[in-house]
Amino acid sequence: MAVTPNAPSTDRSFFGHPGGLSTLFFTEMWERFSYYGIRPLLVLFMSAAMLDGGFGFDRETASAIVGIYAACVYLASLPGGWIADRWLGLQRSIFWGGVLITAGHLAIGFSAVFAHSAFFLGLILIVAGTGLLKPNISAIVGDLYPEGGARRDAGFSIFYMGINLGAFLAPLITGYLGERVGWHYGFGAAGVGMALGLVTFHIRAGRTLGQIGLRPSTTPAEQQTVKLWTLGAVAILGAVVAAAMMGLFTINAPAVAARMRDVIIGMAVLYFLYLFLLAGLTNDEKKRVGVILILFVFAAIFWSAFEQAPTSLNLFAQDFTDRMLFGWEVPILWLQSVNSLFVILFAPVFAWIWITLGNKGLNPSSPAKFTFGLLFAGIGFLVMMQAANMVLDSGGLVRVSMMWLTVSYLFQTLGELSLSPVGLSSMTKLAPKKFSGQMMGVWFMAAALGNLVAGIVGGNVDPEQLDQMPLLFERTALSLFAAAAVLGVLIVPIRNMMKGSSAAGNH
Repeated sequence: MAVTPNAPSTDRSFFGHPGGLSTLFFTEMWERFSYYGIRPLLVLFMSAAMLDGGFGFDRETASAIVGIYAACVYLASLPGGWIADRWLGLQRSIFWGGVLITAGHLAIGFSAVFAHSAFFLGLILIVAGTGLLKPNISAIVGDLYPEGGARRDAGFSIFYMGINLGAFLAPLITGYLGERVGWHYGFGAAGVGMALGLVTFHIRAGRTLGQIGLRPSTTPAEQQTVKLWTLGAVAILGAVVAAAMMGLFTINAPAVAARMRDVIIGMAVLYFLYLFLLAGLTNDEKKRVGVILILFVFAAIFWSAFEQAPTSLNLFAQDFTDRMLFGWEVPILWLQSVNSLFVILFAPVFAWIWITLGNKGLNPSSPAKFTFGLLFAGIGFLVMMQAANMVLDSGGLVRVSMMWLTVSYLFQTLGELSLSPVGLSSMTKLAPKKFSGQMMGVWFMAAALGNLVAGIVGGNVDPEQLDQMPLLFERTALSLFAAAAVLGVLIVPIRNMMKGSSAAGNH
């Protein structure tokens, strides 16, 4: 007989938090292990010469593909949230998402035999699976804290530690295997991680989550309609993929990335117009959606800088960083773990800060925290601008210390901790109840746009184009500082707009 979990508001079995948080923590940890296990490998693998086991793509193409892939992973969160809200429910969406991700890694493993077709099919399966899993697991975290407040922010910070524990371990394992043993061994290890996450959720969900997110809040007729639309979309996507695999048309990745950027912006505009004009929201709900829109814009700017880690910063580590340590060359991907290590170290500190300030009535508003995040990230890219100038001044002959990337990642991490868990928590606080899953999808749409822009610019780190590097990092830093200044000016107007709102709290 299933054990009914304690009410979330009184359950403190997981370090003072609901026991269900532990299930979501470890599931997300292994899913992120799989994602961050392959993502930084992609640009190195695809740009490696065919004689070295890679695809031999030019850097612009490889970086654009990584951007498209990462953007699609996050963009899929919007239909994933819709499917969960209207058909499967949050828990079943998480489970089937894990199944698809595991199948995707299996397909990438077979690409050692079937080459390009299996590889890109695997990426598509991972995109679909992550769209079902990612927004809905975060939505359930929010549902564990119906009382809201600083405790929810702290819960999301702990959840964020799980994300970064997986992201920290993944490059250490997949990076070593992929770079030193064989690309597909690295890809395979990432797939094993997702399989462990799927098993964890299947075993523990019923006992620790109970009825939370188990059923959609729709009628059987509406569920059937959503099911038919979903299966129809899958059939169309399958036909397009099959046509591409048969060579009926070719894809120019940089051009596709540029078009996708415009499409995502257009989708965001149309979706927010729908919410304001046609969704039947109350004035209170419209105010909250207005704040979500503002946070969306500035989150996209932040992610367009931060998500250069697997593209431009990864290539900088490969070509222009001295990775020798006591006579041994550190694998390129190990530097990708630095950010996650800093998150693990500093996430409890940030959780303590928010709770302490909240208890004193001094907790900064979400826009204020976003402003801090943009400023910290800007400083991180100023550091990289200096490192790039050192390389440029030497004509590309000097490799700089790993400390440059390490310090840059430190400031980017401080920015991430100021913005990302707070943004996740804000979505659950502000979202109208019937759009909770979709609002998480909107949050990840901002990440999709940021990833896409990062992929478009990532190919500018190239030994053949040294002058482009300092310019890239300078423009990134200036964009972040300008965004921080604008958002800082908006803090008071946002606070005034939220007065009287049911979610005014810390906004």
